[in-house]
Amino acid sequence: MASVLFSPITMRGLTLPNRVVVSPMCQYNSDNGSANDWHLMHLGNMSLGAAGLVMCEMTNVNPQGRISPRCAGMWSDDNEKALKRVHDFCRQYGVAKLGVQLAHAGRKGPTTPPAAGGKPILTKEEGGWTPEAPSAIPYDTGWAVPHAMTKDDIKRVIREFAEAAKRVDRIGYDVIELHGAHGYLAHQFLSPLSNQRIDEYGGSLENRMRFAIEMYEAVRAVWPEQKPLGMRVSATDWVDGGWTPEETVILAKELKKRGLDYMDVSTGGLDPRQKIPLAPGYQVPFAEKVKKESGITTMTVGLIAGYQQAEDIVASGKADLICLARAAIWDPRWAWHAAEELGAETPYAPKTMAGHPKLRPQLFPKRAQAAG
Repeated sequence: MASVLFSPITMRGLTLPNRVVVSPMCQYNSDNGSANDWHLMHLGNMSLGAAGLVMCEMTNVNPQGRISPRCAGMWSDDNEKALKRVHDFCRQYGVAKLGVQLAHAGRKGPTTPPAAGGKPILTKEEGGWTPEAPSAIPYDTGWAVPHAMTKDDIKRVIREFAEAAKRVDRIGYDVIELHGAHGYLAHQFLSPLSNQRIDEYGGSLENRMRFAIEMYEAVRAVWPEQKPLGMRVSATDWVDGGWTPEETVILAKELKKRGLDYMDVSTGGLDPRQKIPLAPGYQVPFAEKVKKESGITTMTVGLIAGYQQAEDIVASGKADLICLARAAIWDPRWAWHAAEELGAETPYAPKTMAGHPKLRPQLFPKRAQAAG
């Protein structure tokens, strides 16, 4: 039986050769938001590995929206020029389609990078800034109290998402994903734990969804019709009184009506009180619920590493695409190895030695033996 994981999928004018996605992964190595040689190495390496789609890390639409001073951005000409260099490098040597995740961290910045402890930065002298969020509620004890955004602030940030999308299009990327998960700004508007506004952006579910929908509509208006646009969401806060899977389905339906092409379904990240039952594929049921109840194309992510595990998730209809983060870092050639294990064909970068047919028997003995 042919592998479903290695079957193509089409969204608008883009066809991915398989259902394997390298998930956006923060690198904390940018210079004033601009990519550098680190990103050539990291994303170039990932683009060689035959995943259908490789996503750039969370890329913030203004400096205030970063998690840390070393996070990626797309607010300046310098940011655009630097990421175009990386994009062109990946196009030249890789085989994957390419995407960017646009975001704003809201109250979850500024912090030091995880390798430096991930601690909140509370003063400008330390390189910090005043974060902005739906309400003046800090992420946790000891974190900065954010500025509660005015309606003008909301309009400005939505415009910044649209302007960043124009830059991403000029560079030449295939996909944009909007970050509405993991406790960042759009998620902060969605959840009643972080959104205590009393205007049209707070209170009822309709009001709490308003920012995410307006953000999507502004980007869709400037993003080319033939290019897919998705959104990552956290389907639950894992805290009583927070955002729920049922609300996630309603959001998916509302966005699907407006043309959203896929929903990348994750969980958590909004509240430090969360209790997450970690296990292989622990988030798959949420993607399955969203897919079955809204009809939207879904990606699933979270402790997926096994080749047959990934195949079974897609083949059983629980999700349409599989996102890899830790597994891709551990094995940037995961898709090659999965295809070998599942008896599927997958593309090879034309300038790699692995693409040479005479070398395939040495690199993939199982396939050579089967071919006999």
